[in-house]
Amino acid sequence: MKKLAFVLSLCLASVKLMAQDPWIVKADKIDSKGYYGVTVANGMIGIVSSPEPLRVKDVVLNGAFDTYGRGRVSNILKTFDFANMDLEVDGKKVTKNDISSYQQSLDMRNAIFSTSFDYQGKVSVKSSMMALRHLPHSMMIDIEITAQKTCEITPYSLMSAPDILRDVKNTFHLIDRPHAQIPLLTSVAKSPTGKHTLAASNSFIFEEPRGTEPKVIHEEWDYGLHRLKFTKKLEAGQTYRFSVVGSTISTEQNVDPLNEAERLTIYAALEKHDRLLARHKAAWDELWQSDIQIEGDDEAQRATHFALYHLYSFCREGQAYSLSPMGLSGLGYNGHVFWDTEVWMFPPILLLHPEMAKSLLEYRFQRMEAARNNAKVHGYKGVMFPWESDDKGQESTPVWALTGPFQHHITADVGWAFWKYYQVTKDKEWLKTRGYPMLKEVADFWVSRAEKGADNKYHIINVVCADEWAENVDDNAYTNGMAKEVLEFAIDAADELHIDANPMWEEVMKNLVILKDANGVTMEHATYKGEIIKQADVNLLSYPMHQVSTPEDIKRDLHYYEAKMSPDGPAMSWAILSILYARLGEAEKAHELMVKSYQPNEVPPFKVLAETAGGDNPYFATGAGGFLQTIINGFGGLEIEENGVEQIKSIRLPKQWKSLTIKGVGVHKKTYTVNNK
Repeated sequence: MKKLAFVLSLCLASVKLMAQDPWIVKADKIDSKGYYGVTVANGMIGIVSSPEPLRVKDVVLNGAFDTYGRGRVSNILKTFDFANMDLEVDGKKVTKNDISSYQQSLDMRNAIFSTSFDYQGKVSVKSSMMALRHLPHSMMIDIEITAQKTCEITPYSLMSAPDILRDVKNTFHLIDRPHAQIPLLTSVAKSPTGKHTLAASNSFIFEEPRGTEPKVIHEEWDYGLHRLKFTKKLEAGQTYRFSVVGSTISTEQNVDPLNEAERLTIYAALEKHDRLLARHKAAWDELWQSDIQIEGDDEAQRATHFALYHLYSFCREGQAYSLSPMGLSGLGYNGHVFWDTEVWMFPPILLLHPEMAKSLLEYRFQRMEAARNNAKVHGYKGVMFPWESDDKGQESTPVWALTGPFQHHITADVGWAFWKYYQVTKDKEWLKTRGYPMLKEVADFWVSRAEKGADNKYHIINVVCADEWAENVDDNAYTNGMAKEVLEFAIDAADELHIDANPMWEEVMKNLVILKDANGVTMEHATYKGEIIKQADVNLLSYPMHQVSTPEDIKRDLHYYEAKMSPDGPAMSWAILSILYARLGEAEKAHELMVKSYQPNEVPPFKVLAETAGGDNPYFATGAGGFLQTIINGFGGLEIEENGVEQIKSIRLPKQWKSLTIKGVGVHKKTYTVNNK
């Protein structure tokens, strides 16, 4: 009997494991005090979950900025909370204190956030929310209510304005047609300084035939909140389903946001639920054609899909918006664009979805005039990109941070990303119209920025390092290395187009110093004395750059600076060390650092990635980009070179992994595999 019981327990455990969907991230211990929400987004709107049932924390609108709050600089804008709901059962409002079996989950495969709970033995409720992938300004919420006993339900769709918006105006319209009735709950307001007008609108979608749907009632409580409601009697055992669709837009995207928000909501309402859901899922199916599959390590697979899900959610093709370090998960870093995009998030996006990476580059290209003016006012030629870039491409770093005037490596980072895109795509027309014009201006900047010293070498004086704790120093290794790299890329781009390159590009590139100490270790900067550093700097010269390339030199720098890395630094530094160890054949050490690049930074209840261990910011997309590079460029061995994407064949996997497959790479959607032999 004991043997039979043991066999049965194994079978039950096996069934339980088989029942767990690796695409689902679940939370069933939802504590309001220790809750870090997960985001559903479509590259335009980001909706952040809340611990309160049927509510959301934030709705962020990409590309829309105004001056308010932190640092007297532009901030990305919250838009209307148009995805909130309330529910009354038998006349009593449902609250978190009255519910049981409360669960939330994210379906990464389909980008759907679901909430379920029971209420006092009367109803079971499930809501499923999505930022519709095929409709960039629209969302949908599906509601399913099952009566456990006969009762009366009153669902509410809410529309409220965040405190930052002013001059709020609320309206209600009923579009009544023979084949459809569309109630429109609409709000419009001004951004803090009046720079933008923002609008949102939503509506119910009912499954009943026209003429039999519930009667909708509009209620306005105050200038900041109004709502739609209906009442329905349910018999015991009856399940009732309906949906809410909504849209939000601003004058950043459309000159007439009020009417456009209503048009988009009407469009979604008349598309109907099934068609909206099918098209949303189809769009995500297409995204997941580029995927990473790890056999033998369920935890690494979950973390990989979670990181991919967020990067895919935070950007989209066919636009000119970039990525903030926190993506669309909130207002972190004011929504500004840093080097985090080009060096950390851009590489995995480029390899898996070049068409999305192109949008990130278009953001920079369309803001070249602002970068040209920035160079001019600082006494330089070419383009000088701001450390923190806003919607206009202006310097938006708060004045107390010296990174704004002095962290100049960002300009080389932008040029580096432009050339990498060409190497992957070989799009010569793009190179002619976008890539080379950018690389030329970037190269001209570095020629004007570098200074020839008494040693007949070139030096870059007075910068903030990639290691931001080192301020106003000379000859930072990362800055000089990336400048050398991008000067060479500008020469290569000119050669591709049969254009004569400026001879000064090669002159500066060949003679720009990268300093070494007496032991042959690359010095972080001219006066570096072994201080603890905030984040990776010198080691980036070995990856993604090739300025330090021999195994001996890579190891020397790696061992030295690993010991100097602050435990309080951002997640992505450990990713670089992981990649270098993987490429040196030390798979277990690489795996240890790969885990260190994300696991200590996960916060409850969904394991959302914070910037630092113990941090409490929204989802740190920069860290996700670094982590994904440990998989793709470390253990996967993928490299972007002159001939496009190549694979290092000598890479070994961690011992617990059976195989690693990277699907849908580059414009030809190739598959690369590494097996553990």
